[in-house]
Amino acid sequence: MQQTLTRRLAHLDIKPPHLDILINLYRFAGISQQELARKLLVGRSNMSMLLPQLERRGLIERRGDAKDKRVLRLSLTAAGRALTEEAMEIQTALIESSHAGSPIEDCMKVAESMERIISTLLKEDSELPDRESQD
Repeated sequence: MQQTLTRRLAHLDIKPPHLDILINLYRFAGISQQELARKLLVGRSNMSMLLPQLERRGLIERRGDAKDKRVLRLSLTAAGRALTEEAMEIQTALIESSHAGSPIEDCMKVAESMERIISTLLKEDSELPDRESQD
């Protein structure tokens, strides 16, 4: 499914990891880089590789936090919002076509299970010390 999504997003010149970032910024405007990394379960080094690519393309912007200048807040630009909406339509269509013929109840059970798994992983992750701050 990842390869199919990559092919379908090719004309937008984004890959699934970029889309994950864009969708999270679409849902959580003004999130910090650290919060975004936690939501995506990736390290800061991954963020520092992906974010500049999106910023150079004018899809996201980073601004200093009003209360804490060390914190950078992320948000979509108008172009980023438009591209994200188009990409989400592509992703939704792919998900719907991959579940065609499956009873909606089965799909809901899978979604609920995935939400529980993600919630558990996030809870466990929040209980661990920040590895990068210990370096």
